[in-house]
Amino acid sequence: MLAHTAREARAGSKIQPFSYQMAVTTQSFRAVFKPIGCNLGRAIGRAVRAVGMAALLAVAIQTTALAAGDIPTGSVSGLPVPRFVSLKSDRVNVRSGPNKDQDVRWVYTRAGMPVEITAEFENWRRIRDWEGAEGWVYHSLLSGRRTAVVVPTLKDELVPLYESADLESAVVARLQSGVLGQLKSCNGQWCEFNGKDFSGWIRQERLWGAYPNEKVD
Repeated sequence: MLAHTAREARAGSKIQPFSYQMAVTTQSFRAVFKPIGCNLGRAIGRAVRAVGMAALLAVAIQTTALAAGDIPTGSVSGLPVPRFVSLKSDRVNVRSGPNKDQDVRWVYTRAGMPVEITAEFENWRRIRDWEGAEGWVYHSLLSGRRTAVVVPTLKDELVPLYESADLESAVVARLQSGVLGQLKSCNGQWCEFNGKDFSGWIRQERLWGAYPNEKVD
């Protein structure tokens, strides 16, 4: 029932998790442009070779729209960016850049995990998981099916699942951090949340996989 992310790191790679609260743009560009004993110009040159000028441009355009307060859309799909999706396959390679020549940083081994698309480039999507790890995956490995994981406000807290979207209704289950389930619907405050051996309503802010006040049909 727990939503272990199930990342398998490839040899020679090192996963650097970071707080989900960190700004997408800040983290992403810091990772790309971090200079190691060189000036910024050389660092940018290395990043361009690794990711590709066009991919960086696409990310920059989407980031600019986000900073301006607009609702940015993907340059390829025309859908909102960022947006939540889920993993379609039980084996998803996550690469350091948007092409198959880039190194596989780790492999997801659990279908249905929610991830957030933070950028698009051609047939590739940059995604972030609920633990904050970020990389590029091929678009066909993602599904529009909405899922979420439980995120308590306090460590070891059990989050109540209610019979209906009402705090006065009966509590039908109490869920641990990381429990994975499917989002049937959300009204901006509550989500109908179903999984193995449980079904009910949960406060929307207790899930990673739906934005605050987002409505999901």
